[in-house]
Amino acid sequence: MALLLGVFLDLLIGDPHCFYHPIRLVGNLISVTEKGLRAVFPKTGQGEKTAGVFLSVIVCSVTAGAVAAVLYLAGKIHPYLHLAVMALFCYWMLAAKSLKDESMKVYDRLKNGTLDEARYAVSMIVGRDTQSLTEEGVTKAAVETVAENASDGVIAPMFYMAIGGVWLMFLYKGINTMDSMLGYKNDKYLYFGRCAAKLDDVANYIPARLSGWLMVAASAFVKMDVKNAAKIYRRDRRNHASPNSAQTEAAMAGALEVQLAGNAYYFGKLYEKPTIGDGIRPVEVEDIRRSNRLLYATAILGAVIFLLIGSAVRYCFFL
Repeated sequence: MALLLGVFLDLLIGDPHCFYHPIRLVGNLISVTEKGLRAVFPKTGQGEKTAGVFLSVIVCSVTAGAVAAVLYLAGKIHPYLHLAVMALFCYWMLAAKSLKDESMKVYDRLKNGTLDEARYAVSMIVGRDTQSLTEEGVTKAAVETVAENASDGVIAPMFYMAIGGVWLMFLYKGINTMDSMLGYKNDKYLYFGRCAAKLDDVANYIPARLSGWLMVAASAFVKMDVKNAAKIYRRDRRNHASPNSAQTEAAMAGALEVQLAGNAYYFGKLYEKPTIGDGIRPVEVEDIRRSNRLLYATAILGAVIFLLIGSAVRYCFFL
């Protein structure tokens, strides 16, 4: 019931901007812990690796422990309060509506604004350099962001809540937040962020593949090319440095019948990356809207399946 309520609220309302988001607390915890550990451990590769392990243990323990404590106290007060808190936490951890809203800002600027405005809008949701992107490049960046975040922002949290409850979902989001803040292969985080990056790879391994197949199946519900989605998913799902990122990008590219990924600039440096999908047709601005339709279909299909999985897990546990 908490999962059902959380998904419904997320798809309907999106991020509750009137509240202080719990993930910001996790981000603050990561920043403070990083500063403290860097002051203690030596500035060597091994020292930074060890500090990164300590940070990962601290953040995971505090995140999961704090949520478990809140849920325990809510349950002691009243079962309905316990349900309400679980539903609220689930709602906070899902990002389908927010992802749609942010990508549609890019769509709006491409349709009704200037290319520079669209570049700025997409820079808010991607890590690559956007100053010289063409209209097609801006569109591709937005579509790729929707595809990639369909896994770690929607399907993965649902999956972990279904099999382990809210505390496990929060533990996953803590790991994911560490990776987003520390998982860079630059001088500052090459060693310090390695543990967080590896943890994120492990935590996303199963959800990313579930997300890819869910997206392939969901493409049928929005009248996209299911056969091509399955073909490209099987062929190109490993065309990325990360073992998980190309899973949903491949399914999205196949469903839309476009080519995604390829070379990109990060901090002024060109990174050569393989393409994903076949350019059956050119990428166009409307693909942002189409990608969001597929995102929502994937989220709804995932919610139904995970509700069934969660019910089965709890039935077997109490049996």
